[in-house]
Amino acid sequence: MNAKEKNRKAIIERETRETKIFVELDIDGSGVSEIETGIGFLDHMLESFSRHSLIDLKLKAEGIFMLINITTEDTGIVIGSAIAKALAIFQALSVW
Repeated sequence: MNAKEKNRKAIIERETRETKIFVELDIDGSGVSEIETGIGFLDHMLESFSRHSLIDLKLKAEGIFMLINITTEDTGIVIGSAIAKALAIFQALSVW
């Protein structure tokens, strides 16, 4: 692993009318997670994702309780954005 790859981390925050989400991740972590969504099954799945991918993941999500699907969707968007940022995917694609 070269020096550039060792700092593959990202912090993303997203706030909408329905949700407020904070994600901090480290692609080169050890699978440690701190997950707080208020949705038990989502917490479990994100902890499993972190553990098995060896990505350190700190996530806090607040949303309108009745709109669990929106909280789940927005959480996925933010995690995907953080992974893309950590891997510098958009910088690589902009060259083309």
